[in-house]
Amino acid sequence: MRELSDFFQIDKKLQKLADKAESNCKECFAQIEKTAAYNSAKVLKAFADQRVSEACFGISTGYGYGDLGRDVLDQVWSQVLGTEDALVRHNFVSGTHALSVALFGLLRPGDQIVFVTGTPYDTLHEVIGITGNSGNGSLKDFEVTHKIIDLDQNGKVDLESVRKNIAGAKIAYIQRSRGYSLRVAFTVSEIAEMCQVIRKANPEAIIMVDNCYGEFVEEIEPPQVGADIIIGSMIKNAGGGIARTGGYIAGKSDLVRLCAYRLTCVGLGKEVGCTLGMNRELFQGLYLAPDVTANALKTACFASELFTALGFHCTPARNAPRGDIVTAIALETPENLVAFCQGIQKGSPVDAHVTPEPWDMPGYDSKVIMAAGAFTNGASIELSADAPLREPYAVWMQGGLSWHSARISILLAAQEMLSRNLIHLGNIAE
Repeated sequence: MRELSDFFQIDKKLQKLADKAESNCKECFAQIEKTAAYNSAKVLKAFADQRVSEACFGISTGYGYGDLGRDVLDQVWSQVLGTEDALVRHNFVSGTHALSVALFGLLRPGDQIVFVTGTPYDTLHEVIGITGNSGNGSLKDFEVTHKIIDLDQNGKVDLESVRKNIAGAKIAYIQRSRGYSLRVAFTVSEIAEMCQVIRKANPEAIIMVDNCYGEFVEEIEPPQVGADIIIGSMIKNAGGGIARTGGYIAGKSDLVRLCAYRLTCVGLGKEVGCTLGMNRELFQGLYLAPDVTANALKTACFASELFTALGFHCTPARNAPRGDIVTAIALETPENLVAFCQGIQKGSPVDAHVTPEPWDMPGYDSKVIMAAGAFTNGASIELSADAPLREPYAVWMQGGLSWHSARISILLAAQEMLSRNLIHLGNIAE
């Protein structure tokens, strides 16, 4: 019988432990497949309803007037996400860019934004004005104030504090995924509870959700439980590993229009913007996204179960509810962290020969190590692992286009730690 050892040198005890971990994930995997089946049907119905055709894949240049594919893509995404409108564009350079466009599109001098899920992701700090120099064009420079509501000691939203502090806010901001923190991602049902509290305390507030890493993890999305506008990246779940760049903003039509005015210019908004032949991969990426997200979720569950067995604290646990595709593994020491990331890199389809090292990455306040051998640079839906070198030396792992290949990558991460005598397998039988 052919074995993994035909291609990769992995300790037999480690392979045995991995087999047991995978077996323990069977129930989790079954639920993931059920969700993927539902979401695939939802996407397919949207393609049919919005009459996606070969004509949608054409190339537009210049102003992009009358780009059929661009307009139909917006309609498909709007139906899939359960919103009035959507703005899906290849020229969003990242999720942070799409979030920045939405914030600047909706906020005006004197407005306030309240972050109800704690401190937002690191790369937004200069956009908001939490860090950075005065005069660089942050929201703070435009006299937009902010308030951060800390999470409680269990990593949950302090709903009573939200109720007391949300009055007068123009935007109530919810970050679905965790960023570089050990709290778990928020599920749609938890977001629903936040929306109810916010709506009751401040009916005029715009509820904005950073949906990055969360698309297709569950059967419904935040707009279906009260969110007014959501934002995401095409090189995460939404692009299905096919989209090479881009992002989306979706929600109420008047809010999407204001965001489109910020992306292009006031008065033109969504009516302009050539697509340069990018439509085909954005459509195809969405078509594949439910299944690709399922592969990423299987990878996350397996990694959590395996590294829990190896003695590390992992969140979420294998059988815990998930709001995104990310698993955090508290590796405890910088040596463990570096070894894990270098092992993941060895299991990458691209640049497996490269050795990642910690470096000063723009937008972060400490050195960061990133393992990512991806077909698209920075695509978090492809298996990657990254972390700032600071306590508790946790790594945030996400993605996995192919479950079977990603499984090998996880094993190679553990093998790298084992080879350096950083972990021990104990009395596992051969």
